[in-house]
Amino acid sequence: MFHKEGQTIILTTFFLVGACILITQFYLDIPWLRMTIQFLAIAILILTLQFFRNPQRIPIKSFDEILAPVDGKVVVIEEVLETEYFNDTRTQVSIFMSPINVHVTRYPISGKVRYSKYHPGKYLVAWHPKSSLENERTTVVINTPKFGDILYRQIAGAAARRIVNYAEEGENVQQGDDAGFIKFGSRVDLLLPLNVAIAVKLNQKVVGAKTCIATLIKDRDHDA
Repeated sequence: MFHKEGQTIILTTFFLVGACILITQFYLDIPWLRMTIQFLAIAILILTLQFFRNPQRIPIKSFDEILAPVDGKVVVIEEVLETEYFNDTRTQVSIFMSPINVHVTRYPISGKVRYSKYHPGKYLVAWHPKSSLENERTTVVINTPKFGDILYRQIAGAAARRIVNYAEEGENVQQGDDAGFIKFGSRVDLLLPLNVAIAVKLNQKVVGAKTCIATLIKDRDHDA
């Protein structure tokens, strides 16, 4: 299954690849060059389909866990001063998506959207320290029963040129549901309360709507 944000690009790529194969088949008389061009065209189609794939995932919904919003690798776990919404210190967990990862953004937890804002900006590489504040991005805050407000940011990278965000202020959202897409893009930051137990490590690969990112410390202590 493919994400709806890729439908136009997939259809356009399929048409261009088909046209390229037919034209080279009938009008190019150099066999090795014809086969090379056709191979590259098919490779481009496969990469496009790979990028816009949208595997269906049904999470075990829980107010006690914050799940990964995207597929990728954890590249940052640190305390930072968040100045756009909270104006206080939060625990930041950043997930980097490579071109081969699924780029669907999913709601990390159920709750009510309190804040949703798009910011135009630069296209620094996603691992640049200033990308969270200077790149094109969207910021979404969800109010939850146990964690209070949590924030996530979709951040465009050097190759990304469009962020799609479905979150609207005032709506109730469900953990694991489709929250948007980053076309050819690259990073999502979670800004969490300090009273959480981070359940992932640096460089760990995570799966959207599956991998637990954090739980409440008091819940962990109670279970112990």
